[in-house]
Amino acid sequence: MGLKKAITNVRIIILVVFILLSLVAVHPSFGREGVAIRNVMRNGSAAEAGIKSPQPNAQPMSREIILAMNNVPIQTMDDYYAFTKDLDLNRTIQVKTNKGLYRLATKPLTETIILNETETLIINETVAVNQTINGTIVTTNETRQRWMVVPKTKTNIIGVQDLGMTIYEAPTTNLRKGLDLQGGTRVVLKPETAVSDDDMGILLANMQQRLNVFGLSDVTVRKTKDLIGDQFIVVEIPGANEEEVKELLAKQGKFEAKVGNDTVFRGGSDITYVCRSAECSGLDPRVGCGQGQGGQVCRFQFSITLSPGAAQHQADLTADLDVITQDSDKYLSKQLDLYLDDELVDSLNIGADLQGRAVTDIAISGSGSGPDRQGAVNDALKGMKRLQTILITGSLPVKLSVVKADTISPVLGKEFVSNAILVTLTSIVCVIVIIFIRYRKAILGIPIAITLLSEVLLMLGLAAVVGWNLDLAAIAGIIVATGTGVDDQIVIIDEVLKRKGMAMQVSWKEKIKNAFFIIFGSYFTVVVAMVPLLFAGAGLLKGFAFTTIAGVSFGVFVTRPAFAAFIEIFLKE
Repeated sequence: MGLKKAITNVRIIILVVFILLSLVAVHPSFGREGVAIRNVMRNGSAAEAGIKSPQPNAQPMSREIILAMNNVPIQTMDDYYAFTKDLDLNRTIQVKTNKGLYRLATKPLTETIILNETETLIINETVAVNQTINGTIVTTNETRQRWMVVPKTKTNIIGVQDLGMTIYEAPTTNLRKGLDLQGGTRVVLKPETAVSDDDMGILLANMQQRLNVFGLSDVTVRKTKDLIGDQFIVVEIPGANEEEVKELLAKQGKFEAKVGNDTVFRGGSDITYVCRSAECSGLDPRVGCGQGQGGQVCRFQFSITLSPGAAQHQADLTADLDVITQDSDKYLSKQLDLYLDDELVDSLNIGADLQGRAVTDIAISGSGSGPDRQGAVNDALKGMKRLQTILITGSLPVKLSVVKADTISPVLGKEFVSNAILVTLTSIVCVIVIIFIRYRKAILGIPIAITLLSEVLLMLGLAAVVGWNLDLAAIAGIIVATGTGVDDQIVIIDEVLKRKGMAMQVSWKEKIKNAFFIIFGSYFTVVVAMVPLLFAGAGLLKGFAFTTIAGVSFGVFVTRPAFAAFIEIFLKE
């Protein structure tokens, strides 16, 4: 009789509906095999085969999963790395995923060596030419050739490139793990000046684009404030290097090319194309690497395409410059100076044949240094990649300073999750035992356990729906919310049972009403206490405050009314 009343009670039915919706949102799929694709590098083997990089906000269970490579099952990350560590050159690999079948071709990893010989290169340039036709100035593009004598180079194959994608363990739920649980880098940045809402939107979009262009995915970029109104930006990137992220984001990234004191073009809108493929970017074959102060120095070079307006502006600024001869080559009297964040990073000679010509295709160069050749090569290519990123995305609306930066190991996160699950289950058992000792009613343990587990599940379902990252602060909020839940359940039990055996009897409705008067008082106290924490510590405590408020709200409006209905039904019986 009591069970029939329970399954037809409206408050219990509401709880069951919320539980089912939470299960759908979390989408548990334990024992899932394969490895998930975290990021696909541009121009890599995976990208050329048609594998797409996942969207940053995509749900974890929607990620593409690698199931097999050349019919060899890939069940873990160890299987993937064991298969890819000894790949042969010019080999075609068949990759099977949960979304299709792809054929990847392995690419060579090469090294360029400069020889003591020279060769003549013929370079085609597109030039804008102004003509007057019937009194109207008409601009047309002409292709012209020029010759350049450069050192000969020799390219050696020194290995095989990776497949151009990063992977991680296949997710088993739609819950997003924060950096505390999966490892990575968190950087807290502060704008040097106040930023309007419109500029903040531009700033966040630009930072997101920079990180994506640079090859970083699963990026979380969000704004926040502290209690006194200071603005902050929190960037969280799984698996990224702290120094790399700080270097990319902390600087404004304002790029300018100047002739004298006049700006020729800027990064962003003045640049229509930046080459990042091996055919037109990499170590400069004319200069290569050489001995510098304190070690080796390598120069890089890549081509860019200017907008017609920027090309014409360059032509106007060079039209009246003098021509000088240097080492039998003719150059203009002023160089093209490259500035990054108002610091001179390189100066390029301007060929005499470019005087007054609106050339859209030009080359940008720079250098990197290191204690040995390999260190210099890595530094040069890293600097080239950063400069290319800034030329594509343009400068940030405001300079940012690093307030805090953390790199978190994923090993501790896995141990914490296992311990948290064990402690949660142990605490539920302890609560049930204590309730039994206090009230001597074994039946009370069932609704208490169901209520505690339901509150946790409802909070996880909400996190899956809104895409909230579960970190240590969020888990602490879940613990606080379930702790208040136990307290409220004891209040309900006490109010129901305290007058038993007394001459004056109080109705069940009045007992429950008295219990919920206490519960709502506690609820509003917790919510008021949590609201300031949404903004404290540059927003790093937001997960704790959010999950605590969500948890006690689910408890007051969903789980505890169902618990009261269960107690009322079965204790009456």
